[in-house]
Amino acid sequence: MKILVVDDERTLVKGIKFNLENEGYEVECAFDGAAAVELAREGKLDLIILDLMMPELDGLEACMRIREFSNVPIIMLTAKSEDADKLMGFECGADDYLTKPFNILELKARVRALLRRAAGVQRSQGSVLTAGGITLNTDERSAALGDRTVDLTAKEYDLIELLMRNPRRVYSRENLMNVVWGYSYAGDYRTVDVHIRRLREKLELNPAEPDHICTKWGVGYYFKE
Repeated sequence: MKILVVDDERTLVKGIKFNLENEGYEVECAFDGAAAVELAREGKLDLIILDLMMPELDGLEACMRIREFSNVPIIMLTAKSEDADKLMGFECGADDYLTKPFNILELKARVRALLRRAAGVQRSQGSVLTAGGITLNTDERSAALGDRTVDLTAKEYDLIELLMRNPRRVYSRENLMNVVWGYSYAGDYRTVDVHIRRLREKLELNPAEPDHICTKWGVGYYFKE
């Protein structure tokens, strides 16, 4: 597994690289957003750890540019802790978020969780799911709306697969955080709202009045066939 670590704090990058290599990962490093985009474009990466505040190109812009050509899982690092900054990271396509200073054990746990999901280790049986014009190929972890291929991030894919495999079952935001993300965000459940909105924009013909990715007000979200 190849991981790209991007941060202008070289000491931090060195520490992350050391710890991840001890876990058996191959680690490549960059120190600004522009270099991160180029490395993501050129190399086969399994995951990116990307700092928010960097020279040349900040993490948000770098994340958006990477999302133009890749769905590689991205963990955003930042010294900021405000909810608005976290939500902005998810809006730009990040799959996870970790606030500095962080415990390296927590970072490694999140890396493992994202890589497992990206590899489809937790897939259920059956390679194709189809409902409401939406098709998922669970072997390839790909999605389509009608005849059009739809690019989803790792977390977007995990979320829609869970909902489609359990039609009409209503999941609270807390349930979805625990099942899809694998741990609690201690109250940052609006992350789920952001991902649901992005899925509707990508998979619903009318995102403002969705036919399939539905809300049960005051309870949570469910998939209607």
